[in-house]
Formats: sequence, C-alpha cells, structure tokens
Amino acid sequence: MRPVLAARTMSTLALAGISFLTAGCARLDMQDQPKYKPQRPSEFFADGRSGRPELDGTIARGELHEDAAFYEGKDAAGKDIDAFPIAIDKSVIARGQQRYDIYCSPCHGRLGNGLGMVVQRGFKQPPSYHIERLRNAPVGHIYDVITNGYGAMLNYAQQIQERDRWAIVAYIRVLQYSQNASINDLSAEARAKMPPPGQAMSPEMKNAMEAEPMASPDKDFTNFPANPATPAGVPGAMGAGAYKSQPEKK
Repeated sequence: MRPVLAARTMSTLALAGISFLTAGCARLDMQDQPKYKPQRPSEFFADGRSGRPELDGTIARGELHEDAAFYEGKDAAGKDIDAFPIAIDKSVIARGQQRYDIYCSPCHGRLGNGLGMVVQRGFKQPPSYHIERLRNAPVGHIYDVITNGYGAMLNYAQQIQERDRWAIVAYIRVLQYSQNASINDLSAEARAKMPPPGQAMSPEMKNAMEAEPMASPDKDFTNFPANPATPAGVPGAMGAGAYKSQPEKK
C-alpha cells in the first residue's frame, strides 16, 4: 500500500473512532443529564428550592385576558356591564340551563326562587332572582358573583369556564322574564290560546306545575321556609320529623 493512501486510511479510521466516541458521550449526556424533579431540593439556589417562583407580571401563553367585558364583566371604568359580550341564541341559553341545573339549582332552585334542595335541608337561603333588585341588576353583576362569590356563596371560577358563566347569566335572565312576563308581550295568536281569567288550568299546565313545585312537599317542611328543618334519620337532625321520631324524656 502506498504511504499516502495508508496515511489517509488511518486518518479516516481515527476520525470515525472519534465520531463514535463523541456520539456515545452525547447519548450518555442526553440520558443522564442533570435535572431536577418536581419538589426536589437544590444546592445551587440560595433558597434551596429547585422550582423557581414566577417573576412579577408573568402571564402564561394564552392567558392575557385583555377583554375585561368578557373575562370580568366590567367596562373600561370598572363598572358592571349591562350588555352581553357574546352573542346570545337558543343554543347558548340551552347550555346555560344545563350548567345552571348542575351548579346553581341546588341553592337557587330550578325556578330561581332561592328554594333549592340544600336550602330545604337547612342551608342559608339565597335571594330570589325575581326580586326587583336582581331583575334590574346589570348582567355584569351576576357574572361577577359567579366569578368571585358573594356573601355565603363561594366563587365558581374554577368550576365554570367564562363562556359558560355568560350562558348561565343568559338563562337567569330567561328565568326572570318567565316569572315576570306580561300577556301583552305575546302575539295575538298566542294570546288567543290563553285561558280566560278564572278558568281552571288545563291538565297539561297543572301537571307541569306539580312537576316543579315552589317548595318541597316533604312532611318535614310543613312551614318552609319560615321553619326550615332537617329530615328525620339524619345524624344530628333537629327537624319536625326528627322530633316526632324521638321519645319524650320523662
């Protein structure tokens, strides 16, 4: 073999060997790289924590909520808005009814009258949505209450997304209108189908009202809400049924 060719062959083999060793080291570096697992301590940082606190003003990608009307229910001056920041249609109202029945009806009741099931079991009664103050309240106020809570009500910001909160507000407006509507708001054709004053309700209407009573027919609530009670059989119950089920002490 010529000396020049032999030298070139040796150089190529040497470079191939170096490349192989370098690739092997890089692979080990990738597999065994220095890193911290969540909540592990660190000797590098002065406070001993591997997890670093966020800098002031840090905002996650996609979380820059510049639309105050949509995210806060407020205008530029910080006042409650009185117009919905999203388009309201039948699908939004249907979604609002679904979310309302899940998150709101246990306290506020299906009719929005404040006689939900937990209230009928002794929890503090919220105000009815049908009082004048809440009928006239701007939609931003209702949204703000859902977001931040009010009085005994905790906030639902974690449970309900922003758009669903607006859907609930829209459905609450529908509930308010349903209980305070005027017959004059109906078309002439619809008014013609209404029974005259004093006429007995149709079986269909009567069944609908019985399916959604204003208050529970539970025997433990003979004078609800003036005298709320806890049902008999519940540990620590002090309701009407509980009193009747316990023998009098002599």
